[in-house]
Amino acid sequence: MQLDIIDLGRIAYRDALKIQNTLLGKRQREEIQDTLLLLEHEPVITLGKRAENKDLLTPQDILESRGIDVVWIDRGGQATFHGPGQLVGYPIIHLRNHERKLKRFVHNLEEVIIRLLDEKYGLEAHTEKDYVGVWIENRKAAAIGISVHQKVTMHGFALNVNTDLDFFSHIVPCGIRSDQRGITSISRELGRVVEVNEVMHAIIPLFTSIYGYDEICFTRSREETV
Repeated sequence: MQLDIIDLGRIAYRDALKIQNTLLGKRQREEIQDTLLLLEHEPVITLGKRAENKDLLTPQDILESRGIDVVWIDRGGQATFHGPGQLVGYPIIHLRNHERKLKRFVHNLEEVIIRLLDEKYGLEAHTEKDYVGVWIENRKAAAIGISVHQKVTMHGFALNVNTDLDFFSHIVPCGIRSDQRGITSISRELGRVVEVNEVMHAIIPLFTSIYGYDEICFTRSREETV
């Protein structure tokens, strides 16, 4: 089973969303293989299906005046931030190859990140019953939000590597309103700067292994998406 992996580099959210939608249609029509997009975003706040206006703690016009885009989208979940220093992965994958079960698919995505944090960085991570994503103690390190269209997935995960966590102060991140919970990054947990490119190359073999791919095709060309 083959997986195509495309490194999009740093890209605006809306541009990446167009690429996702293009690939989604191609995957539905069987024109391409399962595909994983790996990238960083320019600063953006995205709000999923369960998000509300009150999840924005700073007015949208002020955010946009500071160069932070705000986009309402159809993924699951609430509000989150994407930006430089964060590894984002968008799997455009047909669920027929994965037991046709979205819950299992999301569980595997969590397992990829948990194993990455443990095996590469010695960080003990886990999932929470009431919150989708990956946690280190009471601090969320990775957000996950998936949508499915004609049995093909889009959207995905966002793992904080060396992200400026102050950006999360503009929102109620992923519905977390408790003072007992927060947001973290790999760099904050380790007390040193970790680069996104390093994490990207470490996550690829874990993703392919856990999802059962035995062949990969890796490219950095955005031309592969059109």
